Amino acid sequence: MPIKTQIIDVKSSDDIAQGQAVLAQEIKGLQALSDALGEAFALAVSTLAEIKGRVIVTGMGKSGHVARKIAATMASTGTPAYFVHPGEASHGDLGMITKDDAVLALSNSGETAELSDIIGYCKRFSIPLVGVARRSGSMLVEAADVALVLPEVPEACATGAPTTSTTMMMALGDAMSVALVERRGFSKQDFSVFHPGGKLGKAFIRVSDLMHGGAELPLVKATDIMRDVLLTMTSKRFGCAGVLDGGKLVGIITDGDLRRHMQADLLEKTASAIMKNSPLSIRPQALAAEALAIMNDKSITSLFVVEAEKPVGILHIHDCLRAGIA
Repeated sequence: MPIKTQIIDVKSSDDIAQGQAVLAQEIKGLQALSDALGEAFALAVSTLAEIKGRVIVTGMGKSGHVARKIAATMASTGTPAYFVHPGEASHGDLGMITKDDAVLALSNSGETAELSDIIGYCKRFSIPLVGVARRSGSMLVEAADVALVLPEVPEACATGAPTTSTTMMMALGDAMSVALVERRGFSKQDFSVFHPGGKLGKAFIRVSDLMHGGAELPLVKATDIMRDVLLTMTSKRFGCAGVLDGGKLVGIITDGDLRRHMQADLLEKTASAIMKNSPLSIRPQALAAEALAIMNDKSITSLFVVEAEKPVGILHIHDCLRAGIA
């Protein structure tokens, strides 16, 4: 962990020691949580996996902040979920919870008064309730269909402020989220759909998402004379033209080819006389990163997209760069 100064005084040393003590205590909490994980955890995962609706995550205070994070993690990994504030639930937001949903309620003490209306609502309409708390005999644990009781590990703060307990709650939420990922067979490709702006999302952008098609394609026939080929290349602005024979892509003519064949009779020659045979191409289902790698390796700026030997699109290197693929 880099710092701007190398000067460490006595107070700094105390701070470091205190920080290490906090982390050591929270590690103890996580280890105790791992050791205690059992059938109740598996039942909780099954309960959340089998519902038709969404996972409603709720909690008050620090537990509420953890609940928001758990809901966000579940939602981004294929388990529809959202956070409902228990205070707002008592003033109309209970209507957001349906009979197809399940509720995951978090409370350090298990006696959070603001959760009482949500608990009563779950019981009234037979909505599955998974409760997470530290006290085995608490209101939440007793009311829950599945109860996950956190180990009795002291908080890392001498004042008793939620530290170790919230770390355990957060980790337990991650454990449930990942277990649900495995249950649903959620893949990296699925994850990228929910994260199109993130690094992983960009990594899974496909050629078909970026390519130009239809009237934008610079295509000519093998029998076309170069005068017409040049007009196509100029109007389409990709610096090349794909050459077709029977609808199949058989060649390519680039700006470089024009320079290499610059003679008096160039414009009267046919495309087949100037083209390069067997041009590089790529499938529309391929990752855009793969296309970019080919263009970089071969020092080209455009790549035709081909399916069943017929061109269905064209990809320019600038399309990849604009999409943030590098």
